[in-house]
Amino acid sequence: MKRLDRDQMAARVARDIPEGSYVNLGIGLPTKVADHLPRNREIFLQSENGLLGMGPAPALGEEDPELINAGKQPVTLLSGGCYFHHADSFAMMRGGHIDICVLGAFQVSVNGDLANWHTGEPDAIPAVGGAMDLAIGARQTFVMMELLTRRGQSKLVETCTYPLTGLACVSRVYTDLGIFSVGGGGASVVELVEGVSLDDLRQMTGLSLGRCGVAYTS
Repeated sequence: MKRLDRDQMAARVARDIPEGSYVNLGIGLPTKVADHLPRNREIFLQSENGLLGMGPAPALGEEDPELINAGKQPVTLLSGGCYFHHADSFAMMRGGHIDICVLGAFQVSVNGDLANWHTGEPDAIPAVGGAMDLAIGARQTFVMMELLTRRGQSKLVETCTYPLTGLACVSRVYTDLGIFSVGGGGASVVELVEGVSLDDLRQMTGLSLGRCGVAYTS
């Protein structure tokens, strides 16, 4: 079965970010989205450590150790970009000034609940960061994740079993096997990866997934 790799997933998320958006990319997989944003589309990337106007990752050897994102990865700053206090950055997030945040997740429920900071395992290290602020403060929350765990369990679930980050905050889930719409009406498939069927996704997730103008992506 064909799956999208992480760069392909990031490129697909980037396609859905409209011109003029103020966007926060969560730590981990979502940071790859910055490398796939169209150069002819003005999008303002914000980081909770106090940056606005981030660009893609720097070329090898051109990293600035003092210019990093919230995940401590080297980044670039576009013309007009700026730095500001950490508290001001969180005020942007909590005040509804971020149009879209893209987060990773351990689980997302069909009604849009998000669990992405702790698995509940005794030896797991909790890492909430700014996720709670973003999930509730952003106008839209997208999740970018692989559909299945390493044990083959679906991360898209009827009800989250891990500690919650936010309630009914996610609207779109981008995975390596398909794109899903979630919310009050339940989960629907928006796009399928070529070679994957709706029945395949229903079997893998164990969910009664609806259809939402299903298209194919590759």
